[in-house]
Amino acid sequence: MRGPIRVLMLGTGQMGAGIARLVLQKPGLDLAGAYGRRVHRAGTDLGEAIGLGRILGVPISVDLERLITETRPEIAIQATCSTAADAMPEIATLLRHGVNVISIAEEMAYPKYRSPAIAEELHWLAVKQGVSVLGTGVNPGFVLDLLVITLTGACADIQSITARRVNDLSAYGPSVLRSQGVGLSPQDFQAGLRNGAVAGHIGFSESIHMIAKAVGWNIDNIQETREPIVSRVRRQTAFVTVEPGHAAGCNHTAVAYAADKPVITLLHPQQVLPGLEGTQTGDMIDIKGTPDIHLEGRPEIPGGQATIALAVNMIPRVLNAAPGLYNMAQLPAPAAMLADSRSFLREELIEVRND
Repeated sequence: MRGPIRVLMLGTGQMGAGIARLVLQKPGLDLAGAYGRRVHRAGTDLGEAIGLGRILGVPISVDLERLITETRPEIAIQATCSTAADAMPEIATLLRHGVNVISIAEEMAYPKYRSPAIAEELHWLAVKQGVSVLGTGVNPGFVLDLLVITLTGACADIQSITARRVNDLSAYGPSVLRSQGVGLSPQDFQAGLRNGAVAGHIGFSESIHMIAKAVGWNIDNIQETREPIVSRVRRQTAFVTVEPGHAAGCNHTAVAYAADKPVITLLHPQQVLPGLEGTQTGDMIDIKGTPDIHLEGRPEIPGGQATIALAVNMIPRVLNAAPGLYNMAQLPAPAAMLADSRSFLREELIEVRND
């Protein structure tokens, strides 16, 4: 029987730390090493950096090339950035060393849309090296795209899709909160939209094009709006304090048109501690078709926890895939790994059948 799957972790922030902790809990996975961009953390033991309260004997490295050579991972999970351009150098380095990659960078969920040249380069590099790359996450990657696509499979035809995700940002770290304008005055929020400091949700276009590709719609244009969710009460998390009259988050919407008809509408009002003003979190999908489908769940699928789980649960799907670049709609659906991780690999399953 093969040894444990050697996993390399890139990033030790909120998401990276959670992913590393889950890898450590899974039988058949071996956390072989950790890479971080923050130079001041170089040499820090990963156990200390991710809040385990114990030493793992895995020092954080800022030299990715050397770390790959020393640890010989089979797969790496990247949690260092949001854009495809920013993710590209690390992913390319991993691929050149024959390492499979799972990235939670939002634009990597469907990089062909914003960065077709990067997507093309990564795909053929992966093919050349005999490995695979996947972008995943709760959103984009699951709630407002993969789950939507799956539900359309029960329809003979569809006319339009509307999906809404109301979530709590409290679990996220400073970088995500800044991108949502949390804590800013309405005036500073608008200024942030103009200068790019406030981005709102990163991933609407990726989700829309993933859905459209799956069902066969050609999207002509996407119209987006972003507005501050102004708090009436004081809200405080581990990373931010929102005073009354300031933004607790961003109400971001996107409408996609095909042949001048709105076919996909995505709504994503996200904020810290929405319950303080009576807002209940949840996920809702409405499909107009034959038949109509309405699916709603409350509270929300927790963003941080779900992203962490998806990144780890997709390990066997990526290792079993043919070489190349994938999105979540192109691989078998994710499932929780309740057994030894090795048992989910194709080679092991074939051996069991032959027995």
